[in-house]
Amino acid sequence: MAAAGPPGWVWRPVAHDRLLARAFHSCTVLRGRLYVVGGLTSGGAREPLGDAVMFDPATGRTTRTGGPGGPRRSHHDAVSVGNRWLCVVGGWDGSRRVAAVAALDAERGAWEAWSAAPDSCAPAGLSSHTCTRLSDHELRVAGREGGTRTQRRYGSVYTLRVDPPARTYSYREEGCHTASRSGHSAALFRTGGPRPGYQLLLFGGSNSSEPELAGNWGPGHIQEEPVVASQLTEQLSRLVRRERGSAEGPRGLRHHSCSVVGPFAVLFGGETLTRARDTVCNDLYIYDSRKSTRPWLHLPCEDRNMKRVGHRTCLWNNQLYLVGGFGEDNRTPCPNVYTLELSF
Repeated sequence: MAAAGPPGWVWRPVAHDRLLARAFHSCTVLRGRLYVVGGLTSGGAREPLGDAVMFDPATGRTTRTGGPGGPRRSHHDAVSVGNRWLCVVGGWDGSRRVAAVAALDAERGAWEAWSAAPDSCAPAGLSSHTCTRLSDHELRVAGREGGTRTQRRYGSVYTLRVDPPARTYSYREEGCHTASRSGHSAALFRTGGPRPGYQLLLFGGSNSSEPELAGNWGPGHIQEEPVVASQLTEQLSRLVRRERGSAEGPRGLRHHSCSVVGPFAVLFGGETLTRARDTVCNDLYIYDSRKSTRPWLHLPCEDRNMKRVGHRTCLWNNQLYLVGGFGEDNRTPCPNVYTLELSF
């Protein structure tokens, strides 16, 4: 049975597996499969999982991968590099925030030990941050640096260089700072106009509903990965043109999901900071990066069973997949995989 929203969109269940019942994990597309790493199995858990599981959208099957030796992490982020490695960056290891990078070699199906290069200036620790792939050697990390008990009162931006053949990585803090954000999301967009290029925007993780710039680059600097999304992009364009939802952006939203589909960022669920009760959300937000005014479309959902926090969405082959997360009680993990279905 599909999880219903208002006319125009719905989450349709496509798979069920207890291996996927977790929250505050990472979920990354690599070689046509969704790699899910770490996370928490209940709202009261403090010890993160140290495993990796692989969901195959073509078959609907979920299997363990990587074997022993995986990093215990939650509130981390992960990106694919070189169509081979899954780089897990930072997070909570059960006792402290860390900034270390661990890598899963998808070709060998094994975890590798990567070490910091001598010139690395790593933050004291990172959690509930974002990590965005710019190329197979350069990543952009945005979030608050912090140790076990304290965090900075502003957001830091880091360039993270990775060298897969050498199994090393190196942090460099950029001179710019962002507002204090935690549990935010990041979206890398192409920009048009007389000086085309790319910009990285941060959404949520604070009381503001406005996105914040965390980097911009000229053409040729970003190494894009080919993504099949033309059909879903067209469907989102039609939805934005036809729907009459609210134009208000997500104010005070954190631990939501965010995926880039063409010129759009699709945000779903999360936890709101604007009220003391019933904080877990099931709203869909679409951000149109082509618009300078009124870029948001807010579509609420009536189905309380679709309230999610600490979940992830991934784009693959014209489908947007929703994986994991805690439900309305902010404690019970969901074992289902859904796809976003748009209708007109």
